[in-house]
Amino acid sequence: MSGESNLVLLSAGLDSAVNFLVALERGGVGMAVTVDYGQRAGSREMKKSRALCAAYGVPHMALDATWLAGLSSDALTTPRAGLPRVEPDQLEDAALMRETMKAVWVPNRNGLLANMGACVAEALGLRWVVMGLNAEEAASFPDNSAAFVRETNRALGYSTLSRVRLRSFTITWDKVEILRQAMARELDFHYLWSCYNGDELMCGSCESCARLLASARRLGALKRLKGLFAMDFER
Repeated sequence: MSGESNLVLLSAGLDSAVNFLVALERGGVGMAVTVDYGQRAGSREMKKSRALCAAYGVPHMALDATWLAGLSSDALTTPRAGLPRVEPDQLEDAALMRETMKAVWVPNRNGLLANMGACVAEALGLRWVVMGLNAEEAASFPDNSAAFVRETNRALGYSTLSRVRLRSFTITWDKVEILRQAMARELDFHYLWSCYNGDELMCGSCESCARLLASARRLGALKRLKGLFAMDFER
């Protein structure tokens, strides 16, 4: 793939977008992959990911795993299941975050995405699968942790002849640092979709939105997000 070494799993969320930008600097991106697993925001993630790839001249591939939504009853893929509402000042409530995690947990999602990415990476001769993980969410989501990456790589050592490896450039960062790095790289936030919902604008009330808003407030960067949310977050 013209010397590139990375395949990026891209959802257009803050984490994956920053990993995409860092991967461009560290070996280049031979392919970006967006997986539709039946999530509410699937069409938005796909549209934003394609636009981000087009802006940086990176090939994009869409993969279908919508069968997963048909099996699961989680709030991310089941419209009738209510998504938990989370305010930015509730993110430090560990008990609440554990309950929220259970509500939005899609069975083995990150394991599935990592392995789908590895299939494509090995076929295309790419060395790395890059995933948007972070230390902040690893506190409640075990598949965001360094241990998840380590154990996935143990399995990939057996399941790929070329020994494809999973990595995340943001694995030790919190959301504030990830947003700081996005701004340092002049990411156009109109390419982002950091929301569990799939409406015209980001909802501002799900956990993913709350984390982005909380980070922007801490960095004094709310104005950069103006027009992206379906609510007045400067109240």
